[in-house]
Amino acid sequence: MPNPFAKIRKNGQPYAIYRLGGVTWHVLKTYKQPSSESKDPYARWFVAAKSAATFGGFDMGDTYAAEVQRDGALVAAEPAWLEAYGYKQEYLPTPAEYLAQA
Repeated sequence: MPNPFAKIRKNGQPYAIYRLGGVTWHVLKTYKQPSSESKDPYARWFVAAKSAATFGGFDMGDTYAAEVQRDGALVAAEPAWLEAYGYKQEYLPTPAEYLAQA
């Protein structure tokens, strides 16, 4: 089965958005299947990250998936993301809905 999040997306159309205080990660691509990431502590995601250090803009690059999942709170995600990563929430906005509210 191919990785459903392997195709890179634009910053305004992420698969998922995680936040921790003033830090925001937009997940734009994953390199492995979600089931394989849990076995690899060095699994990476391609993200657009925004914080005080980026002066209000987004910096793009790879980051460890485990760090984002450990430190960040999922605030928006596509239904396929929720299913693949096993989130059991009644309602979570899609990234498009979340970004429209911001």
